[in-house]
Amino acid sequence: MGLRIVEKAALSDVGRQRQGNEDSFLERSPLFVVADGMGGARAGEVASRMAVEQFDHVDGADKPPEQQLAEVAKGANQKIHKMAQEDSAYAGMGTTFTAALVTGREIAIGHVGDSRLYRFRDGELERLTHDHSLVEEFVRQGKLTPEEAEVHPQRSIITRALGPEPDVEVDTYTHSGRDGDVYLLNSDGLTGMISEEQVAEILRERESLEDAAEKLIAAANENGGKDNITVVLFRLGSDGEDDETGDTLGDQATETGLTAGAVREEVAKADATKTHQVPPERSTTQRSSVLPKEEDTPPPQAPVRLERAQPLRRRRRRRYVTGVVVVVVIAAVIAGLYALDRKFWFVGTNGRGQVTLYRGLPYDLPLGVSLYSQEYQSAVPVAAVADPRQRKFVLDHHPRSEGDSVSLVHDIERKYARP
Repeated sequence: MGLRIVEKAALSDVGRQRQGNEDSFLERSPLFVVADGMGGARAGEVASRMAVEQFDHVDGADKPPEQQLAEVAKGANQKIHKMAQEDSAYAGMGTTFTAALVTGREIAIGHVGDSRLYRFRDGELERLTHDHSLVEEFVRQGKLTPEEAEVHPQRSIITRALGPEPDVEVDTYTHSGRDGDVYLLNSDGLTGMISEEQVAEILRERESLEDAAEKLIAAANENGGKDNITVVLFRLGSDGEDDETGDTLGDQATETGLTAGAVREEVAKADATKTHQVPPERSTTQRSSVLPKEEDTPPPQAPVRLERAQPLRRRRRRRYVTGVVVVVVIAAVIAGLYALDRKFWFVGTNGRGQVTLYRGLPYDLPLGVSLYSQEYQSAVPVAAVADPRQRKFVLDHHPRSEGDSVSLVHDIERKYARP
């Protein structure tokens, strides 16, 4: 018995701190794609839209699903890279992408970057993709734990994307589907704001996939909404399930537009024209007391109640004083660290992967306290820095003097900034 898509939902939101939405998605059964763009101005939005359109505009299927996904992604990479080379307004642009193609009882996956694909099965959430990011590499090397990686200040630095280089390696996988499986594709604006445990809880309590998508977006925004947030959900069911919104797989899956010939045709079209339309922006104490035994309980007289109230007040005063002392100590420690870290500088990247100059120490304290502040943002993406030594200086976040840090950024701009 085959499987079909019996429910689906997709939603994208600009978040609370970005002016435009650089995410794009495709929801065309049996193919689902999420792309998260990067680059200055609106270049990230252009790159993600180009990646999604590459999947949406081709037709036919003459190769295995994994190979189809890889070839279309590589075609998108060539187009994005070519535009970035020809037009300085799009220099350094790129995009992540994660795609799922459902064929019969299997799901083929194509992936580059740090967008993600999850499977929700039997009440448990499992990630099926691996981030191409700096912190993920540190986890694989044993330098960070997965828990440390989730809160690392440079967790948004990606090591692989469509566009920055003329060629790209595409990760592909195939997983068996099961009746009732729910699949979630999302940009890092979701999982950067809420934990996987929260995602699983929302999926467990959902009324529908549309309800789940809305609650996932809302939860990410409630936790700060620092990036664009995109979620695409679909649920599999058996062929016999009665659902008017279901999309039958099988023949339809084999007719999905994903051929190498069509990729070449799209690339040829891109070569023949230098006019590219920029898409429009998208928008939005309870205290418990121990009672004495019944035989020891004194009669309810006023003097007894007064005698019990006095030590209670003393305990409250002691707790208040202790609390004040703790707050003062914490404030003093934070003030000391702040004064100390003003002496240091380091070079890193911002949320869009651009080389950025910071003042302070590259650490985050609990309660959202950061020991650094952004001083200058260059237009050069870290992916464009070809010198291994300079690239290492940008990614290791080692504190340096102000002069050394400023000189490094200026040298990178002289070498790699486009006129």
